Amino acid sequence: MKFSVLICTYNRHDLLETAIRSIVEGCNEKPDELVVVNGGDEKADTVVNRFSGVGPVDVRLIKTVNVNLANSRNIGLAECRGDLVAMTDDDAEVFPDWVTRMRAAFDRNPGAGAVGGVVIGTNSESLVGKVADAITFPGWDEPRDVRTLPGVNIAYRREALDRIGLQDIELFRGEDVDFNWRVLQTGYTIRFDPSIRVYHTHRPTVRGFLNQHYMYGRAYVLVRRKWPEMYCIYPRGIRRFRDILKGGHFFVGALYQPLVHMKRIPGVWDTLRALPLLYSAAVAWRWGMIKQGISS
Repeated sequence: MKFSVLICTYNRHDLLETAIRSIVEGCNEKPDELVVVNGGDEKADTVVNRFSGVGPVDVRLIKTVNVNLANSRNIGLAECRGDLVAMTDDDAEVFPDWVTRMRAAFDRNPGAGAVGGVVIGTNSESLVGKVADAITFPGWDEPRDVRTLPGVNIAYRREALDRIGLQDIELFRGEDVDFNWRVLQTGYTIRFDPSIRVYHTHRPTVRGFLNQHYMYGRAYVLVRRKWPEMYCIYPRGIRRFRDILKGGHFFVGALYQPLVHMKRIPGVWDTLRALPLLYSAAVAWRWGMIKQGISS
């Protein structure tokens, strides 16, 4: 089965070079092709062209005018010719066994429309990096079926992509959650495998980290409005006593969930230092939902 990789980039040529090198030079088993969609400046073009036509991987550059990530991915997906199509980001670095692990996960799970795995921060030595590792991206110790996985470390079967169509360009965040929900609605599963790993450059500052979770909160509401039947942590209306309890849990969760997440922070001192940031992220995420709910 032919294996394609898609990267979308926008004005991050320095990070892009590391991402491409990890795929075309670092992977033990090479993909058949790498499609890079550049919506930014010509510096990224230079980086991509440096790898094009010089190795076993067919590296191709697609130029576009930047609209958003979903639009760039749609352009790139149309150019990918593989039976399996993997996605990662320009600020990520895949592990050497990434392609091999992806293929093996699909072989073991014939009903999976998508598979993906762990996202590890490159700045995990900083406190912000440790907290981001704990809460920004989902992760489990054992393989399991899940509801969604981030676009930085995921691959799809071609037949699943053909059935679910394009990513929603109306979503400024959460396009991967929407995309994966449609995978599930067509009858496929989404498989998480902790052996499929990528490094990722997390937000380096507290402000950037909190803004990221605030935007995730806004996107959460947008996607749930599109899909009224989708799982949701807040009540969609107050019609039953259960809705009142769910509404209360929405706020109470901001108090106890950081205590659960703090167990994933290594070291007693770092755990204590991380707690205020964990609480701040929980508030930022919920404030994003409230803000989006009020504004639209």
